[in-house]
Amino acid sequence: MKRCSSLGKKHGYDEDGLPLDVPKGHFPVYVGVNRTRYIVPISFLTHPEFQQLLRHAEEEFGFHHEMGLTIPCEEVVFRSLTSMIR
Repeated sequence: MKRCSSLGKKHGYDEDGLPLDVPKGHFPVYVGVNRTRYIVPISFLTHPEFQQLLRHAEEEFGFHHEMGLTIPCEEVVFRSLTSMIR
């Protein structure tokens, strides 16, 4: 998992509309009140703990959200949970 310091800045996109700074097999999420951007592996999607975070995100924001996938939890909780998933 990689934390990005470019929150709120426009990212470059390729011809398919994918962010240039996100490696293949990963996706960005925004976490916490400051909406810090993290790059996480797609493999996280299969873990029940991460799926629970996604359900909370759906409950709070729905599927149509301007800023991308936003996880409604504190950053310290997100980092702790994702460190256990590896």
